[in-house]
Amino acid sequence: MQSRWMAQQHPWSRYVAIGDSFTEGIGDPEPKSPGGNRGWADRVAEVLSSKTEDFAYANLAIRGRLLQQIWDEQVEPALELRPDLITVSAGGNDILRPGSDPDEIAGRLEEMISQLRRDGATVLLFDGPDIGMTPVLRRTRGKVAIYNENVRALAQRHDAIVADMWGMRELKDPRMWAPDRLHFSPIGHHTIARMVLESLGVEHDLEPYKPQPMQPISWRKARAEDIGWAKEYLVPWVIRRIRHQSSGDGISPKRPEPGSISATSSKPKLKEQS
Repeated sequence: MQSRWMAQQHPWSRYVAIGDSFTEGIGDPEPKSPGGNRGWADRVAEVLSSKTEDFAYANLAIRGRLLQQIWDEQVEPALELRPDLITVSAGGNDILRPGSDPDEIAGRLEEMISQLRRDGATVLLFDGPDIGMTPVLRRTRGKVAIYNENVRALAQRHDAIVADMWGMRELKDPRMWAPDRLHFSPIGHHTIARMVLESLGVEHDLEPYKPQPMQPISWRKARAEDIGWAKEYLVPWVIRRIRHQSSGDGISPKRPEPGSISATSSKPKLKEQS
């Protein structure tokens, strides 16, 4: 006999995800997944697929994309796939750019959401996480907060759903983040998938992360880790910005056509020791 969560139905049969590296699944490597990354969207699609017959999923997200690029490259192709559920995460890379205006970015996002809603699909979008604990990114915390207020307001105007990243206090745990401190780890993607499903009102069996207390580290070790991170991740990121290059140059969508999906990996270690 199926458990209650497996038996419960939902109203969607075709799900399309658009966005940048967050939706592509960067930070959650899985060799068996198309493109080599799994991510929260794949995890959400796996659960949705298990609850209904003839379910199809496409993921058009490409790492490094700015909001305008997502609009220009992904919105019409997404609509042509005739989805009844669309998730969109856009604007995060724009917010990180020096001199960017969160109100202006949100204004363009609203136009994009209006277009995505034209055929009546359910649209779920994200506000930004609280990055105040991140040494390099914390300076943009105020812009993220302003952007988030705009996101919530425009979602209400267009009858869209907001997946509340800002309210996820568990994302303050560094184990939720990949080594580059910009993308989420497998545990982070798993936790976000749980939140998305709950935002959609879909019951699931994804277990919550139950972390062990982290052991304190010395100031010297923390600084050494910061220096190592800067050399491996920050400097290459800055060089790409200077050269007007993107991590997504030459990358194609990992799931360009709607298709079936099933779980491709074992569950992350949700009781991992620090």
